[in-house]
Amino acid sequence: MPERQVAAVDCAHRGPGLTQHARALRLALAITVVIMFAEVAGGWIANSLALLADAGHMLGDAASIGLALFVAWIAQRPVTPQKTYGYLRLEILAALVNGVALVGISALIVWQAIGRLGRPPDVQSGVMLGVAAVGLVANLAALRVLRGGHRHSLNMRGAYLHVIGDLLGSIGTLLAGLVIVVTGWTLADPIISIVIALLILVSAWRLVTESVDVLLEATPGNISLGDVETRIASIPGISDVHDLHVWTVTSGMVAMTGHAVLDDPDRSQLVLELLGERMAELGIHHVTIQLESERMCGELVG
Repeated sequence: MPERQVAAVDCAHRGPGLTQHARALRLALAITVVIMFAEVAGGWIANSLALLADAGHMLGDAASIGLALFVAWIAQRPVTPQKTYGYLRLEILAALVNGVALVGISALIVWQAIGRLGRPPDVQSGVMLGVAAVGLVANLAALRVLRGGHRHSLNMRGAYLHVIGDLLGSIGTLLAGLVIVVTGWTLADPIISIVIALLILVSAWRLVTESVDVLLEATPGNISLGDVETRIASIPGISDVHDLHVWTVTSGMVAMTGHAVLDDPDRSQLVLELLGERMAELGIHHVTIQLESERMCGELVG
């Protein structure tokens, strides 16, 4: 029976703490709820689909930011024998829900706007402009609050994209209001709504695909599996590398497992240390490698 060793390098690493973003999420949630009610009232008074559509979008945003806040809290619960990674994956599920919600909201806005293209309504552009201006300022504030965490967390990125959608909605509503004031062309209201929805849809679809990739344990887009194999194989004493898997557990936590044939078992500790350093250069901090004296079949059978 060939000798083998299984070791985890930096196995205590569990990714960035999500609670650092909780305060930002709470503030963004408060801003979103206040502006949502203002836009509902303004849209009803002004008879503006752009305002009402943006208010509906903000309702979805409030639910999504609330979900992100809940996940940031529950993901800190400790690991258990049944859940060895704890609840970290809930962040990815929340991001997926946020992305799907954005797609649905975009489709609803387009459907409502198309219905208005044939029957352009009378719009009170003054009220529309005032509420949109207030929404623009508030969304800029919320965007600034969330800006720090969206690059490091899919969960935060989902909330961030919702706020960007709100910001685009406010800008679009302002543009539509100005067009109506200057030209009286009320079709600007539904047309701007469609443009906003399509812009939101692009970001939403990207969030959905990234979340699905993580849930399918796909190799992260910024890491080449070939590069991982080359770096391991170049370590002195390793003659073969196989059965490599690299995946994202949650935002900021990339894991790798694999098998390597080691010519001299006495060098195993040094090899593991070198391997950990080389993987860390690629952003992989949770590494488990099986060292073997001869190749063992471990690949998945298709």
